[in-house]
Amino acid sequence: MAAISKNAGLSNSIGYCVEPLVGEIMEIYSALKGLNAEEIYLDSSNHLTPVFQRLDYLIALDIGDTRAEELLSNPGFNSAFDVITKFRSMYTAKLEVEQTKAIIRSRDAWDALEDFAYLPNYLQLARTEYRGAGLKPGDCVLFLGCGPLPISLIVLCHQYGLRGIGIEQEPDRAELSRTVLDNLGLSDRIKIIEGNQYSVPLEERPELVMVAAQAEPKKAIFDHLATVLPAGTKVSYRSYEKGLRKLLDTFYRYELPAQFDEYLRVRPKPPANNTVVFLTTTNGECNSTLGGRLRDNGKIYDTE
Repeated sequence: MAAISKNAGLSNSIGYCVEPLVGEIMEIYSALKGLNAEEIYLDSSNHLTPVFQRLDYLIALDIGDTRAEELLSNPGFNSAFDVITKFRSMYTAKLEVEQTKAIIRSRDAWDALEDFAYLPNYLQLARTEYRGAGLKPGDCVLFLGCGPLPISLIVLCHQYGLRGIGIEQEPDRAELSRTVLDNLGLSDRIKIIEGNQYSVPLEERPELVMVAAQAEPKKAIFDHLATVLPAGTKVSYRSYEKGLRKLLDTFYRYELPAQFDEYLRVRPKPPANNTVVFLTTTNGECNSTLGGRLRDNGKIYDTE
């Protein structure tokens, strides 16, 4: 792939020329278009690993939000962004399955979990969600799209004494999740349900409903939650807002239903990559959206 050029004359803290970035994005798109889910999930030869690694490198570049917005707002890139976003979601799920199986095979599940490269990110996100939702030990959290390794629930329940319910729509991932929880000794605190957003509401009303960054389709999920959650229910979701990470954000095409009112937004600091947005359900209309992107109606905090 082409090298990325730097331009010392740009105003950003680290200035990158847009043209090479466009070229790199289109090269990644060319390598991925036409691939189906089976080809991505199997990838026995790992020929997609360099593509995934290159993509991770590009989205982490500090090119500044304004320049990133200019790049990502180009309507000619819509098809490329769709393909790239789906690929990263699928490949991340593949890596999570592999990590989960490694933990299950290990002699000490907790030691294996602590070797997970992204654990510091999840530790910080869990602290943000615990504080932002005003949770306390014994509270119940529901996580939509928990995946094969429900690490957010694992951290919240182990570190903060919560009870968790994970919903996963893929049967094999749901079973992996149950197995890894059993190996970690957390089956009594975290329950995994095979289902999707239409499994909500549950018999127990959780203190917080969490929606995974990769949970899709966003419109169907939030439209359903808006119709079934009682007024006053707290909901949190994770999005990508910094620099080229916006490439992975599917919220820009979607306007939240009027039943949701944003009360807090926590922007990420390393090692976290996700912005966490907190909502409450209301019975009336609110003004929490504009042009497909959420307004900062509530408070805005940086993580500590």
